[in-house]
Amino acid sequence: MKLPAHALLTAALAAVALTGTVSAQQTTQTTTTTTTAPVTPPAPDLSNPAALLGKARALAQTARASSSRNIDDIPWKDAAAAAELAVQAAPQNPDALQLRAQVYSDVGFWKQAETAWDAYLALKPDDAQARKTAAVAQYNLGYAAYARADLGNAPAPFAKCLTLDPANADCALWGGRVALENGQFTQAVTLYQQASTLRPQDKVAAYFLGVARNAGRYGPAATTAFSRAYQNFDAGRKQDALDGYKAATAAAPNFIEAWREQGRLALELNDTASAQAAYDAAVNLPGANASDRYNQGLVKEGAQYGLSAVKAFRDAYARYTTGNKAAAETGFQAATTASPTYAKAWSWLGRVRYESKNYPAAAEAYAQAVKLDPADKSAAYYLKLSQLGK
Repeated sequence: MKLPAHALLTAALAAVALTGTVSAQQTTQTTTTTTTAPVTPPAPDLSNPAALLGKARALAQTARASSSRNIDDIPWKDAAAAAELAVQAAPQNPDALQLRAQVYSDVGFWKQAETAWDAYLALKPDDAQARKTAAVAQYNLGYAAYARADLGNAPAPFAKCLTLDPANADCALWGGRVALENGQFTQAVTLYQQASTLRPQDKVAAYFLGVARNAGRYGPAATTAFSRAYQNFDAGRKQDALDGYKAATAAAPNFIEAWREQGRLALELNDTASAQAAYDAAVNLPGANASDRYNQGLVKEGAQYGLSAVKAFRDAYARYTTGNKAAAETGFQAATTASPTYAKAWSWLGRVRYESKNYPAAAEAYAQAVKLDPADKSAAYYLKLSQLGK
């Protein structure tokens, strides 16, 4: 009997399966690939602007209650997204525009804050508080440019800041710093004068006003090096600061303020050679003062007895002049401990002890002073008095 075709095919496949002889050509299968069309997200519902603004306000309040001030954190991200939707729903609503701008200011997202405050102030140009907050955004944009040494883009934000809020002393101060480093000395003087007027007690503003007035004699390279050195010192990078002051004096050997700062910082870092070079240069420049000469003497003593001993002696002397003789005695003792051959320190240690009527201890100190410096007639005189107990 003749089998149906499908029965024959079935029998053949069964036979092949049993013998394991199916060839690759006999087992080829066809695969069909299905491509899924991308799903377009639905457009946001902007039909109820008031509701969107209310939701944005609530989310902003929740975000402000958190300890975070990071735009990447979920509460702030949600608040910013909701504020953007509120603005989309009502682009001319000042409340929505202000909320958006404030959210970006709250998290320090300064570029977005700038754009947002510009949009708000286009509708409400007389909002004084908003102008001050917008000015803070400009200050931060300017400072960020300065910090990355982008002196080309730093001036504009500081200038815009002062347009928004002429009483912003920070923008006047840093605008002056940028002008100084850009070699725009007249503008730097104007801005530092403004900063000094706004903050009469600000020593930095007054100091850099003086630097700006003299900057024409030093040139941009020296003033930039000086300014950056000052910035490094403020940030605690003292060796970098010292190197910067040295670069300033190398570019302008007549830069007395840079020599002074180099000397002061070198003393702090116990770099005797750099301090001596600095004060030796300073005392020979026009404008040298008693402080420069005092520090030159300190450094010379430091080369002989060690800076730590001389600093201890000078600090003790300062305490003595204010009447704090107990602290002075401790300081003079520290100086003699740091440098046992420091005759002057021994003499002053004897003096404070003598004035405290501690005659045996005074005699001991004066004896050391006379031994180290036989020419010290004052120490010899008081040594005898101390030994007599009077």
